[in-house]
This record gives sequence, structure tokens and C-alpha cells, in this order.
Amino acid sequence: MNNPNPAKTDTGAALLARSYAAQSATSGLAPFQFARRKPDPRDVLIEIRYCGVCHTDIHFVRNDWGISLYPMVPGHEIVGVVRECGKEVGRFKPGDTVGVGCLVDSCGVCDNCRAGLQQYCAGMVLTYSAYEKDGKTITYGGYSNVIVVKEAFVVKIAENLPLDRVAPLLCAGITTYSPLKTWQVRPGHKVGVLGLGGLGHMAVKFAASLGAEVSVLSRSPGKETDALRLGAHRFLRTTDDAQAKMGAGYFDFIIDTVACKHDYNLPLNMLNTDGTLICLGAPPEPIELQAFPLLFQRRRVVGSLIGGLPETQEMLDYCAAKNITSDVELINMKDIERAYERMERSDVKYRFVIDMSSL
Repeated sequence: MNNPNPAKTDTGAALLARSYAAQSATSGLAPFQFARRKPDPRDVLIEIRYCGVCHTDIHFVRNDWGISLYPMVPGHEIVGVVRECGKEVGRFKPGDTVGVGCLVDSCGVCDNCRAGLQQYCAGMVLTYSAYEKDGKTITYGGYSNVIVVKEAFVVKIAENLPLDRVAPLLCAGITTYSPLKTWQVRPGHKVGVLGLGGLGHMAVKFAASLGAEVSVLSRSPGKETDALRLGAHRFLRTTDDAQAKMGAGYFDFIIDTVACKHDYNLPLNMLNTDGTLICLGAPPEPIELQAFPLLFQRRRVVGSLIGGLPETQEMLDYCAAKNITSDVELINMKDIERAYERMERSDVKYRFVIDMSSL
């Protein structure tokens, strides 16, 4: 008997997916085919159009953190079009433009999940290089042509936004939006952004859109023009003692996006009383902080990790209303290794995005 509604299926067949994958920490990325799981009644089958390239992808591919699973298909900044919906899916239909970020599952019952903070669930499942709830199946990410995801972990994307420039919002966007909302940045606040890369350029855009006075703090004088173009009100070169002193005790918040070893005491001393240093980068080395700058001005050092599904949807809706997207460089899938090399030299403005039609 034919299905009366072909857009809603009870069960689908396992789907052969095309991708680029790493077979080991030293193999690099190469073409790879694998079977996506059979869609369940609450699953959404998505044809991937674009996938952003996050620096985390490099860390995972090379097993820098010692937690990688192989074979590995990276990619957690995924945008595409719904191809098929399970029969119990209610929020989406074929043809909808959607996104998938860093998570594809969580326990659903803990305090964090009930609060919409799935990113802090002890049972969260990463979009790639993680085990599904069965404890056996490895998740594969967005460097592929299709993906199957639970409806609850899919977000809607407004049609007025260009999809290639939306892709990085699923990680770089929400990673910078979430702390700005959590610590209630608003007009009158002075916000510094340390580092102007994939995360930093989004932090500038969001903080400026919220009405804050924004300063970019960078070692590179060549980034000043871009900083001002992106919405910053001023630029301070941290290697210039005179400019660094101009920021002493000045900021209410500093968003530290730097992912390599650096001096955390420099931005710490730029905070005013009760100022907050928000750490978003993840250097492999331990952070070294001096006690006196913390004690004598009651400063805080905090961290933040992406956002939950409700906040991610809120962020995308905010971007649609404010016309905020990422600055991207579109690449073909075959050029991913070259893109990784350029990322390590900070040679990208400001996020690589893979055109998956090139797969």
C-alpha cells in the first residue's frame, strides 16, 4: 500500500552518504562513504548545502584533545534543506531551510535539559566523533551530503538570510551570542573583544548590535580597518604599551576568543571593578592568573560553551531580524586541507564554509 503522505514516512531505508573523513590522527581528510542510520519517526533527513569549518574540527581530526573517534566526518555548522520527515515530526516539512549545530542529542530529563541548556547535559551527544545513545554508533558530521537528526535538535533558518553566511552561526554565532545574553550586555556597557577571528568577528557584530561600546583588542595592527567595519568603536593594539594602558581598568566585559597560549593577565587588568573576563577559546595549556588583579577589583573569570537549542533558535531569529551573518570564504570540499593550513595561519576572513555541491 502506498504511503498517502510521502513526506511523512514510518521508516526509511538506510542512506549511503558521501563525505570527507579522517581515518586516523595523521591520515588527513579524504573521500569516504558510509551508511546514515535509518530515519526514525521523529527524525529529519536533511540535504546539506553548506557546512562551516570550525577550528575545533582541526583539533578533533588531529586528536589534540585525546577524545577523537575514527573514522571521523567533521562539521558542526550545518545548513541545508529538509528532504524527508518522520511521521511524528511536527515542526518541519520537506523544503524547509534548517540548521544543525554542535549537538544532536542529550538525555532530555536532567535539570540542564529541562532548562534548555542541552550543551551542559552530561549525556549530550556531539554532532560528530561521539557515540550515539546506543553506545556503539559513531556520529558523523556535516562534511557530507546528508544527515539524519532528531527533530528536537534541528533549528529553523529564515529565508531572508544567505545560507552560506548562516552556517557559522551554528557554532561561532551561538558561542558568542550566548555569553552576551547570559551576562546581559546592554547599551552603556563597555565590551572588549580579544582576538578578531571566526569567534571574534561575531562577538563584535553581536555586542555592537546590542548597543554596547565595542573595542577590539589585537596584536595585529592590520586588523584595525576590519574591526571598525564590523562595528567596533575603537581598536587597541595589545603589543603597544601606550594603547594597552588606555584599556586599563576600562571594560565591563572582555570576550577572550583566543585559542592558543596567551597572557590572560593582560585582559584581566583591563577590566573595571566587578568586570568579567569571558573565556571562549580553549588553549591546551592551563590558564595562569595573578591573584591580586582578581582580589583588588572583584573581577571574575568565567567560561561559556555554545548554547542550548532554544537559545540557538533565538539567536537565528535575532540574526534574521537584524540581518546579521558571518563573513565567509566559500571553498570546495577538495580544498579542506589547504583551508586547515590557512586557518592555522589566521589567514581567513573570517570563516571558511564548504559548498557541499562540490563534494
